[in-house]
Amino acid sequence: MDAIDRAIIDQLMHNAQISNTELAERVGLSPSPCLRRVRRLEHDGVILGYHARVDPDALGRGFEVFAQFELDNQRQETIERFESALIEFPEVIEAHRMFGSPDVVATIHVRDIQDYERFATEKLRTLPGLTRMSSRFSMKLLKSRYPEG
Repeated sequence: MDAIDRAIIDQLMHNAQISNTELAERVGLSPSPCLRRVRRLEHDGVILGYHARVDPDALGRGFEVFAQFELDNQRQETIERFESALIEFPEVIEAHRMFGSPDVVATIHVRDIQDYERFATEKLRTLPGLTRMSSRFSMKLLKSRYPEG
């Protein structure tokens, strides 16, 4: 991967809907070689896909929660049952198994704090193998992986 590939990736990360002509101009190529590079980056698995960034408030899920989970043991069966159940919830938009404590960290989007209280009580606290759960709410977004605009 060279500097032009990195420039292409940077441009696409900021605007995946940019036309090939505009992209080529911004990275200093003509359209055909630019398109070939994009296709190669896709084929090689560098570009994994293109996604729409949607306002969570518009979906009734504007309240973001960071939940941490500790499991009662580290047996493979316990881990698999917990993970399978957790990721089935549409409110869970991202989940990571961690090294050390906590065992799992998840990002959850719900309507509001009352909705989260219901979801946590009725769903999350009933997950198999769960021994402890804690929740945190963001005060302010300082940086996002998604550029504005």
